[in-house]
Amino acid sequence: MPGNTMLTILIDGIAYGMLLFVMALGLAVTLGLMNFVNLAHGAFAMIGGYVTALAMNRLGVPFLLTLPFAFLIPALVGLVAERTLYVRMYRRSHLDHVLFSIALVFMSIAGADWLLGSSQMLITLPPWLQGRFEVLGVGIGRYRAFLIVVCAALVIVLQMVLAGTRFGARLRASVDDQRAARGLGINVNRIFALTFATGSGLAGLGGALGIEIMGLDPTFPLKILVYVLIVVTIGGTASLTGPFLAALIIGTADVAGKYYVPELGAFLIYLLMIVLLILRPQGLIAPAR
Repeated sequence: MPGNTMLTILIDGIAYGMLLFVMALGLAVTLGLMNFVNLAHGAFAMIGGYVTALAMNRLGVPFLLTLPFAFLIPALVGLVAERTLYVRMYRRSHLDHVLFSIALVFMSIAGADWLLGSSQMLITLPPWLQGRFEVLGVGIGRYRAFLIVVCAALVIVLQMVLAGTRFGARLRASVDDQRAARGLGINVNRIFALTFATGSGLAGLGGALGIEIMGLDPTFPLKILVYVLIVVTIGGTASLTGPFLAALIIGTADVAGKYYVPELGAFLIYLLMIVLLILRPQGLIAPAR
């Protein structure tokens, strides 16, 4: 039935959008809160993806048990990179940020290709995440439903941390005025390092969760870079709500476009981006004045 098909596409689109949002979270945080353009964000997502793929395929670790490591290892790599590399770039121009992080992207691609080869790496999901089930005649992919639940939980937890905890308050104070924050005894360097590490870990988790949908090979950072940039650009960086809405719109439009007009490919996504930027150049959620 057409109605059921549309609902199935909508659910698949929401799941894809949730995945895009988790992968874009780190860039949204570093750009919106730390004012740093980190285009190497996809490299941390690739690390998380390879952690899960290698743990499952070579060590036989169950899928769910690999996810904490897909978060922790990219987070640790991000923490080291932030303290040794990124911290030296904070006061530089956005152009310097872009050139620096793009260089890291291509270095990560070359490194992955050298260490692990250029072929695509696949994983086999546990049986309970395979196939589909029906709710009121609507077919829902088990893994898509799993993505929606996990990503929604991450969104809620992150929003609670940023809005309702002492760490979130200290982060906002550090972003607004570093000198005043330091005067109040806040360790701004530690706050930024933990924020960057968390964003890198979330990217890694998104990369692990995205293997089944997007595949995994050394070009993964470039593959997701365009989508992540579209999400952050359309959504804006005033809050996490904008990128969240943008990710849902882009995810649903991409799935619907591939189903109804597959010959147009990604053209519809770019067309939608242009239209939304013309209508809302400041982002879906305008910054507070």
